[in-house]
Amino acid sequence: MQMAKDWQDYELIDTGGGEKLERWGDIVLRRPDPQIIWPLQAETGMWRQADGHYHRSSSGGGNWTFKRTLPERWQISYGPLKFHIKPTNFKHTGLFPEQAFNWSWMMDKIRGAGRPIRVLNLFAYTGGATLASAAAGAEVCHVDAAKGMVQWAKENAQLSGLGEAPIRYITDDVFKFVEREQRRGRQYEAIIMDPPSYGRGPGGEVWKLEESLYPFLESCTSILSDRPLFVLVNSYTTGISPTVLNNLLHMAFRRKHGGSLNCGEIGLPITNSGMVLPCGIFGRWESNA
Repeated sequence: MQMAKDWQDYELIDTGGGEKLERWGDIVLRRPDPQIIWPLQAETGMWRQADGHYHRSSSGGGNWTFKRTLPERWQISYGPLKFHIKPTNFKHTGLFPEQAFNWSWMMDKIRGAGRPIRVLNLFAYTGGATLASAAAGAEVCHVDAAKGMVQWAKENAQLSGLGEAPIRYITDDVFKFVEREQRRGRQYEAIIMDPPSYGRGPGGEVWKLEESLYPFLESCTSILSDRPLFVLVNSYTTGISPTVLNNLLHMAFRRKHGGSLNCGEIGLPITNSGMVLPCGIFGRWESNA
């Protein structure tokens, strides 16, 4: 288990009873989490006085209630990276704090490469990995199908002093974009992706991670440069283990390029209990060159 434990502006305070209590800057939020199947030891005042509480509906979705009027959005930092946080209608806040573990690693890899690095960030959301890569000196192509998320990523870049950094923002279907990059002959030294468990393309194409991930990884091999640096895959899909991801990356990249693999779980430390909340898995292939 690898942990994102260097946060100052974020804290996982407590967990239990299907919920987590988190501090985002000076604002405390209470949200559901399906991984938390252990009981809540004590519903302390902090739990009851959370600034925002997301209530899941039995019919799907849910809604927020607030103890006080919160700003529409607010800012938190991770080292030089700055992010806007906002409670959304689907319980998220615009950031997955466990990914800080990967941000630190990719920044070290890019800085240590000693050469220009082009990064392709697929399913790029609000741009955590994009900002980390750009802050380390990489040229980045940020691709996400959701226009609102791409705009949010641009705003995060401005906050982080990266408004003039070489970042290309693309609002597009990720699979179609990769196909076009293949035809254009464009290549990247590093590829990052956080694919969904399930989705549909613009033409009704069905994406199911278990069936579609390996063919997609294979398609990405053709846009990896002759001097690749790394490929990073994140997954929150229940049932996909680190060993499975290791095997996929071995077949797609290591057999052709050599290098090394590192796959495992990512988690967040829980302050009150000393336990760890699992937050998905990661898989890294990196070149030895």
